Amino acid sequence: MRLRLAPLPLLLLPLFASAGPAATDVLVDFLAIPGSAGLGGIHRMDRPPYQDAKVTQDLVPLYMYEGDKVYLHATRVGLKLGERRDHNWELFLDYRYEGFPTENQAALAGMTRRTAALQSGVAYRGRTQFGNVDLELLHDANNTSHGNEWRLGYSIDIHSGRWHFRPSWTVARRSANLNNYYYGVRPEEAAPGRPAYMPGAGTDWTAALYGYYELTERWRLLGGVGVTYLDESVRKSPIVDDRPQMGALVGAAYDFGSHARYGEPGRPLYVRVLGGRATECNFLPAVALRCSSTRTGDDTRIWGVDIGRPLVQHVNGWPLDFAAYVGVVAHDERGLRANGLQLDAQIKARYYGLPWSERVKTRISFGAGFSLAQRVPLTEVRDQARRGRATNRLLNYLDPSIDFSVGDAIGSRRLKDTFLGVGVSHRSGIFGSSQLLGNINGGSNYLYGYIETKL
Repeated sequence: MRLRLAPLPLLLLPLFASAGPAATDVLVDFLAIPGSAGLGGIHRMDRPPYQDAKVTQDLVPLYMYEGDKVYLHATRVGLKLGERRDHNWELFLDYRYEGFPTENQAALAGMTRRTAALQSGVAYRGRTQFGNVDLELLHDANNTSHGNEWRLGYSIDIHSGRWHFRPSWTVARRSANLNNYYYGVRPEEAAPGRPAYMPGAGTDWTAALYGYYELTERWRLLGGVGVTYLDESVRKSPIVDDRPQMGALVGAAYDFGSHARYGEPGRPLYVRVLGGRATECNFLPAVALRCSSTRTGDDTRIWGVDIGRPLVQHVNGWPLDFAAYVGVVAHDERGLRANGLQLDAQIKARYYGLPWSERVKTRISFGAGFSLAQRVPLTEVRDQARRGRATNRLLNYLDPSIDFSVGDAIGSRRLKDTFLGVGVSHRSGIFGSSQLLGNINGGSNYLYGYIETKL
């Protein structure tokens, strides 16, 4: 075994306890080469700190990109303020995994639900021969708790063959507003056996061990365990179980590497314009073309524009590319409710090795990412109400499609990089298995046509 105190590409998330205190963003060192991209998934297991809470399980999809100035680390998007890797400052937005369990708890009955939040922050990253130092200052960005927190983390990197480990230690100082929101009992929420209580500010401590195993040059299996000791004032809350907070995670990920920088001059820009209608077809039958009806009672429609750039081309010499897209979709609710916009971000795999592609280039694509709606689309509101289920603005996004080159089809070289196609715009909560997506079971499907060209 050799010990190396330097950055390592560690693919893990600080998502141990929904109790909030956690390690700093260790994904900062996963994609070591600027321009890299990665995909994967993590399964989290932990027991919330609330009285009588059971072990919860949560699926976290991983979408990652590491640019010179901008990065995406699953639930965190950030802006780098400097050029150096050993000492740098960042601004970021992140998701706080904290709040009441989704299942009803007797100890929390009659209390206003405490929910997860969006947090903004500034971070300092120090990478030295003596270890890694991460300092983060966080603030509640959407006025959920009106709280603040600072975290100071230290870690070292240990390598042994294909095994890589990172033990880490983190201290977190949480404001009174933050602790009172998640672990306090307001006077109007007091009940027999549950007196009013406000824990105030406090300091939490976390120790964790992250690790991964290199199956191949690109594929990695990963895991981690951690324990958090909540501040004594929090542990005295009548709704909190006085015990250490344990958590674990397992997962896998694929690193595409860095064939060219995302923003490198000369890289093509893709523009796609689409339009479609809602369908009551389920996702898999629609993708398999076994169902293509757009007859719905509401006849709602979508119109949108996507902008994309290639991430990795000709992966391992195969006819396979990966590209990143962001897009805006407008929902036409046909006067039944206010229209709304939808922001989609995805990484798309594109295969073009079909037998006839030499004559007419044909591409089969599959995109995966996140979708944030200004308003939950009417079709989701209607279907979820019919099933007695909740809705959520943020859901997982899947975008399978198939298209062909217009230029190849009509013999025009000028239109060779212009494609016509059809696809399925799918929002879902991954069958209620993801806290990030509001534990939503359900979603919506739209069948659409599009034209895409390369600039």
